[in-house]
Amino acid sequence: MGRLLIAGCGYVGVATADLFHAAGWEVEGWTHSAESAVQLANKPYALQAVDITSVDAVKKAAREFDAVIHCASSGGGGAESYRRVYLEGARNLFSVLQPPAFLYTSSTSVYAQTGGEWVDEESVAEPTHETGQILRQTEELVREGGGIVARLAGIYGPNRSALLRKFLSGEARITGDGERYLNQVHRDDIARALFLLVTLPNEQRHAASIFNVADDEPLTERTCYEWLAARLSRPTPPKSTSARTGKRGLSNKRVRNAKLRGVGWTPHFPTFAIGMENSVLPAAIQAEEF
Repeated sequence: MGRLLIAGCGYVGVATADLFHAAGWEVEGWTHSAESAVQLANKPYALQAVDITSVDAVKKAAREFDAVIHCASSGGGGAESYRRVYLEGARNLFSVLQPPAFLYTSSTSVYAQTGGEWVDEESVAEPTHETGQILRQTEELVREGGGIVARLAGIYGPNRSALLRKFLSGEARITGDGERYLNQVHRDDIARALFLLVTLPNEQRHAASIFNVADDEPLTERTCYEWLAARLSRPTPPKSTSARTGKRGLSNKRVRNAKLRGVGWTPHFPTFAIGMENSVLPAAIQAEEF
């Protein structure tokens, strides 16, 4: 057991903090705003608002930590926001806190492959979008400092699923032939992965510094939306031939999780359908969101 800082106590960060606290760790969470910290006031661990993009703010809040997890979010901002939150944030946390263990949550969007091929941690990661390039720069900063990188697939879980939200709002479109692959992972499985990676023996953690965090079964856009349509008795979204934009651009790949499984991680929600059935849809249906 040790003292852990969660820098970015949001959707993933809170679930991770809860897991470490339950295991006996002394946990501290940092949020970007005081309002966010107040909303989490019922948590059984310390929370405070700290702007990790400011080295002075980090210095003011600094204390000794055995491990730091940088899982702050840019809030969907552009390149400048990415640079400040991810790259400068990681640099500030590293330089000021100098923790024995440091973990940074990146994204599988750094893989720019377009042919639907399988990718693993040894695959080329050369994103074409500036935001993805900043994520890669941050990864290298973390690795050079002896830290570990967790590349997260699309995050979903209780009260959150971009795919479900688009489907229900009518925004969803099936691009082209619908064969573009989607890679997803449940929030709680991410938290378990981060717990495992932080608690790996030092030599094992340093020897294998990048891990993909994705479920077992990438699914195509068509498969995803047809499943939601059948499950919720709604029409399948229409086709769209317009080019995709956003941080993942036109990428199309299937992300392997074998390396993470190899160090002992087993997802509780190995597929998107299982996660939706057992974690997301029951609460949404009960809340009459349909």
